[in-house]
Amino acid sequence: MKKKILFVDDEPNVLDGLRRVLRGVRPEWEMEFCPSAQHALEILEGKPFDVMVTDMRMPGMDGCELLEKVKALHPQVVRIILSGHSDRDLILSSLGLAHQFLSKPCDGEALKAIVSRACAMRELLEDQSLVEIVSSIDSLPSLPTLYKEVIEEANSEDGSLERIGEIISKDAGMSAKLLQLVNSAFFGLAAKVTSTVRAVNLIGLETIKALVLSVKIFSEFDRPGMPSVSTLWDHSLLTGMIARSIATQEDLAQNQIDEAFTAGLLHDVGKLILLDKLPGKYREIIALSGETECTLWEAEQTALSTTHAHVGAYLMGIWGLSGSMVEAIAYHHFPGKCLNTVFSTLTAVHLADCAEHDSRGESNRDRLDIGYLEKLGISERIQESLTVPRDSSGKALGDGRKNTFCR
Repeated sequence: MKKKILFVDDEPNVLDGLRRVLRGVRPEWEMEFCPSAQHALEILEGKPFDVMVTDMRMPGMDGCELLEKVKALHPQVVRIILSGHSDRDLILSSLGLAHQFLSKPCDGEALKAIVSRACAMRELLEDQSLVEIVSSIDSLPSLPTLYKEVIEEANSEDGSLERIGEIISKDAGMSAKLLQLVNSAFFGLAAKVTSTVRAVNLIGLETIKALVLSVKIFSEFDRPGMPSVSTLWDHSLLTGMIARSIATQEDLAQNQIDEAFTAGLLHDVGKLILLDKLPGKYREIIALSGETECTLWEAEQTALSTTHAHVGAYLMGIWGLSGSMVEAIAYHHFPGKCLNTVFSTLTAVHLADCAEHDSRGESNRDRLDIGYLEKLGISERIQESLTVPRDSSGKALGDGRKNTFCR
């Protein structure tokens, strides 16, 4: 089935240029080119679309208004801004409305790749209502203590960029949102950023303060009484730290080491989404897992026909995070299902997730994908030599036991 893409811009020359550069994808895409926001809404009422790419500065209804209406009326549509750099103020006001930001002029191949990837993410989720819920998310809730710390630091007269970066790097929700923003064309960076600490330094203190205090890109988790919340944050952070240690032991490049930590921090972001958006249902899923002694992902599959891994990967994918991080999130339970056959971010996160569960004394039944590790040629070495790393004070992550990765 063809993917349906809607392009919106009031400049005929821009629409004509898009038609030319996208001529080659006509066999795969059904495209509409619309000269106004109002006309775009009329088209959306008539048939469903997968992706909308819109300009910001348009007469009558501008792009920001259009994004707001599409988010409310057609939440399943992936919303992408294609705008000139002069639209900074409008883009700041749209940070909670758009999934990705591209700049004019946009390279045709880059545009094809970004839209194609956004469409491909839809294959992760079958339930249309779940697609609408996840696509409507503009920020992920943060651990209340960390949320308060970053607000206080940003409000402080002598607020520290390093301190803000340190706080954000401990929280999956804030890290995910920051990486969505810093990797957009809005900030004009040449390469993908995978480290939240580096992201903070690249953006700068004043912009960070504006985003935190004025635009309010972060939010606080407010679901009192939800089981397993504190352990979720602990597990995510420790998995990131272990993944970073594994990547370091494997002599990966520094950018891959940074990515391993961030992907480990975000690997269970789908749980955070489900906890926040479907609290009642997720309580039932947690209870089902406990009653039947099945894994949480098995209970999720039974109740939702998907798992937290795919839910998290879908949102991170349409937010434009790197493909290798999305891959690590989507396949961290079953890396063998991924076509990647070299040691990668996915490998580090899979091993780290197993190690962190093992360090808590939890059974590793069916956790470690031995077949995948054998294909990589590292099965025996990993099982015999890998240990749970220690922090700078010498304290072991988890309970400090040597991790043998026994099934």
